[in-house]
Amino acid sequence: MSRVYLDHNATTPLRGEARDAMLAAMDLVGNPSSVHAEGRSAKMVVERARAQVAALVGCLSTQVVFTGSATEAAALAVAQKGRHGGRFAALPTEHDCLLDWSEAELPSLVGRDGFYNAVRVNDMTCRLSEAANGGALLLAMSAANSETGVVAPIVPHSSTYEVSEHYDEGPLSVEATTVCDITQAVGKIPLQWDRLFKPSYAILSAHKLGGPKGVGALINFTADDPEPMLRGGGQEMGRRSGTENVVGIAGFGAAAAAAQRDVEAGKWDKIEKLRNILESALEAASNTTIFVGKESRRLPNTSCFATPGWKGETQVMQMDLAGFAISAGSACSSGKVKASRVLKAMGLGDIAGDAVRVSLGLDTTEDDVMRFADTWAQKLKKHEARAA
Repeated sequence: MSRVYLDHNATTPLRGEARDAMLAAMDLVGNPSSVHAEGRSAKMVVERARAQVAALVGCLSTQVVFTGSATEAAALAVAQKGRHGGRFAALPTEHDCLLDWSEAELPSLVGRDGFYNAVRVNDMTCRLSEAANGGALLLAMSAANSETGVVAPIVPHSSTYEVSEHYDEGPLSVEATTVCDITQAVGKIPLQWDRLFKPSYAILSAHKLGGPKGVGALINFTADDPEPMLRGGGQEMGRRSGTENVVGIAGFGAAAAAAQRDVEAGKWDKIEKLRNILESALEAASNTTIFVGKESRRLPNTSCFATPGWKGETQVMQMDLAGFAISAGSACSSGKVKASRVLKAMGLGDIAGDAVRVSLGLDTTEDDVMRFADTWAQKLKKHEARAA
């Protein structure tokens, strides 16, 4: 029996379109900064990809800055905090590439049900106000969480972040400019920027949407070019030095164009139905399993669930041996699995360590999810028998 890959939020298989574009780019000998014909050919590939990424994100080509990863893009965005009040804060549900830079401890805006509520928003606003100390700050908020799939509501851009409730000291407000992590959302759901929400910066990665690993982008929605962290040759219009990874960028662009076509064609609607079929099958096998954010708006491919007393790490290993690739919590570079801090921040407490994430891809079939559900149910029965 062939293995079933259900960890697409960790990385996606390389799309055929991306592979073809990369193979073609490998034959180019020119440096994209060179002015001769060979250099111009390489430059053309980079600029085509820039336009493809811009079309997917919904921005201008000139606003796309290619980087080595979304992590580098996050660091470049955070480095601009001096232009936005000098302070940076990230929600506890953000990816480590943003959270590790945070200068304030904020509460999660969502509870275990995946919904945002006024109490949490008010608490965050209080803490943001304290962190800003009467000024402004740069705030990180992802468009969708990678572990739970919960999609964020519209948030303000470069304006006063206000709550309707009034406190003894009057209404609380803080000027917050947004860094939006769109890594998981882009290519799965439509992204629409409008007057209500357009972040100052957005970050994304190629390998989350069928492109190669090792290339990402910062989207700069501001009127000013970002201050570069890497200095040298002045590539990327002076915003990020270092010879562009032409091969990787070519694959990124091709993957972005294909992802845009898939979103517009509604292909993820089918995957959402498969995700729901999977969850129904798992619910039928267990009346104790908790599905995080099930009633809230989620990415169409993501299911995060916890079965109290059955460690997520154990489930991952058992399902891996049975031929299924899933994930649990967050994995560090050594591959060690630990309880999800995201789920803890959402209020799941000790059962955060019992959670696993299943994330489907466009090539996932109903047979795949039903095979997984049947195998998972068998493993659960054995676990319950041992625990009895």
